[in-house]
This record gives sequence, structure tokens and C-alpha cells, in this order.
Amino acid sequence: MAINDYLHWMKSVGYARKTLQSHKRKLNQFLYFSKNTTASWEKIFTSVFLEDFKKFAGQSALTAINGLSRYLFGQGKIPQPLPNRPPPIDLPKIYEDYLAYQQTYRQATARLISSIKRVLVAFNQYLLSHKIDLASLKIQQVDAFLTEFLAPFAAASCRIYRGRLRGFLTYLYHERHIIKRDLAPLVLSRREYAQAKPPNFLRPQQIRKLFAGLTIGSASDIQTYAMVQLAYTMGLRPKEISRIRLDDISFSTQLLKVTERKATNPIELPMPEHTVKAIAAYLIKARPQSEHRHVFLTIMPPFRPMSPNVVGRHITKAMKNANLSSTAYWLRHTYAQNLLEAGCSIFEIKEMLGHDKIESTKLYLHVHIKLMRKVLFDEEF
Repeated sequence: MAINDYLHWMKSVGYARKTLQSHKRKLNQFLYFSKNTTASWEKIFTSVFLEDFKKFAGQSALTAINGLSRYLFGQGKIPQPLPNRPPPIDLPKIYEDYLAYQQTYRQATARLISSIKRVLVAFNQYLLSHKIDLASLKIQQVDAFLTEFLAPFAAASCRIYRGRLRGFLTYLYHERHIIKRDLAPLVLSRREYAQAKPPNFLRPQQIRKLFAGLTIGSASDIQTYAMVQLAYTMGLRPKEISRIRLDDISFSTQLLKVTERKATNPIELPMPEHTVKAIAAYLIKARPQSEHRHVFLTIMPPFRPMSPNVVGRHITKAMKNANLSSTAYWLRHTYAQNLLEAGCSIFEIKEMLGHDKIESTKLYLHVHIKLMRKVLFDEEF
């Protein structure tokens, strides 16, 4: 009965037919599994029971069960919904002390603490499984851990996680005097012989091709058009686009407040007329009704603010539909290129791009100039 009520509710709020069918199939599996256990109604919606069901039906079934638990909790039929995340893992005191040190003396954000803890949990488990004591830790053992832990990650993530571990090793040596030598400087990244890829930008004919391929036939199309305009005419990152709120836009003055930038330096930028019209069309014709104040919401229910990754995927998909082998950040690079060709100063470009250091802008523009000379004069890059 509860499952049928939940499915009827999903239909009433506009879930897609395919999603309904998928949830129904998985919930029927959950019902069958529950009837073949001796667990009480209260014990069914717990993390322990969910782990047992995951072994039976697989990870993909958990989305439907989580949705059902939230619905039943909202109806007052169960005392609490299933947790969205697994319960926190307790670490030995020295690790917890380091996390507290980061929060107290380094003003680490919750997101940074979570990233650090991810590495520390894996590091602690590695040391326990290999019976290694922190006081006798050697760099060879640290290298062996990193080789194993970083195997599935991309190069950028590896650099970040190495930094997280370096911080902990520095703390063990300088603050707690647990290890006899500072091992942090010995934790080195793998040498990369190839230079990083230069920033790419779209040529005028490619820009025309991109906008010619954009349509406004559906709510998703209108939404994508507005996001492409913001990326191209204002150089906004996908993260900055995803965080725009309704209160940040002034249609009367055609100004946009970008409050959450990478370098935490908010700015108010003028919006070109085409961009203003694109956002207005999206708000009037395509944006779902919601209590959320973010401008860009998911098209499918339950409506929620778009993540930066989803914004990037929408823009990249529009480029691929126009047969352009490019990504969302190419539009930001194109914006920088347009500023450069318009004769803007380095400081002006720094402010518009939201760089925290002028050196970053100089390097950025240096690469752009070299790339432009290659395109125009066929010089070696």
C-alpha cells in the first residue's frame, strides 16, 4: 500500500514514465526482499537493512528506496528517513586532532575537512592492514600507500590528495613530534614530461556555427541557450553560472552580481542585451516553479539547483550538436580572447575573469597570444 501511494505521488508531481517504471520494479524487489526477512517495519528503513538489500539487488536500487523512505517520513509513517550518506567513520585520536587543528588554526571549510578525511581514512586503513605504526613510518610506506590509493584518480585529483597527506605528515613532525623526520617534502608528484594543454578558444566562424545550432523548442533548449550566453558574453565558469540566484540579477540596470567566484572576489558585471533577453525568456517560459532561489534548476522533478557539472554538460552537449570538439571552458577562453583583441588592460581582464593574482592573468594571456600568433601567422607554439 505504501509503495502504491508513493508511486501515485511521483506521478502527481510529474516524474517521467521511465523513472516511474524503474522505481516500481526496484520497489517490488524491495517488497519481496522485506517479506522474506524477519525484520520489523522500524528495522526495514535502516542503514544495516539497506546494506543487506544492496547485496541482493545492487547499488542502483538504492535511489528508489531512499525516495520511498523520504516520502514515508514526510507522511509520518517512519521515524526518520534513510541517511543520504553513510555514517561518519571514527578515526584514531591523532587523526581527529589534526582535523580539529585544521578547523581551528587553518579555518578549513567543511568541504576541505571532508576531502582531508577521505585521505586520512584510507591512510589509516592502509597502515592498520599492513601493521605499520605511525611513529615508525617511512617514506617508502607512504609511497606504497599513494600508489595504491591514487590508482583510480585523474592527475588533478592525485595532486590534491597528495597535498592533503603532506599536510598531515607536516603536522605529525612539527606539531606533534610523532615521526622522526618531516616526510612531507619527500611526497612528490609523478614527473610529467608533456606541457599542460593551452587554453582553447572558438574562432568567429565556430561561434556562428554554435549559435546557429542552438534551438528554443523545449524548456531544456531555452535553458541551455541562456547558459551558453552567460558563458560566452560574460566568461562565467560553469560553477559561477550554477550559483546565480534570482536576487543577483537586475533587469532594469542590466547588471549581474557574481557573488561566489573561484577567488572569492565578488563583482557586478554588465549584461549584454542578448544575455538579458535569454535569461528573461528562460525565467518566463522554461524555469520550473520552485521555492529555490537559484536561477538554473533541473528540468525534471524533484526540481533542485543545477550542479556545476550539469551546467558544463549542457553547454558541451550544445557544442557537440554543432559538431564542435570543444568544452564549456572554451567559451570562457573565447571571452578572454575577445577582451584581449578589444584592447583591455591586463588588470581589467584579471577583474573580469576573476583571477586572484595578476600573474595568473599574465600567464593566461601569454598563452593566448602565442596561440593567436600560431593561428594567424602559423608560428610554432
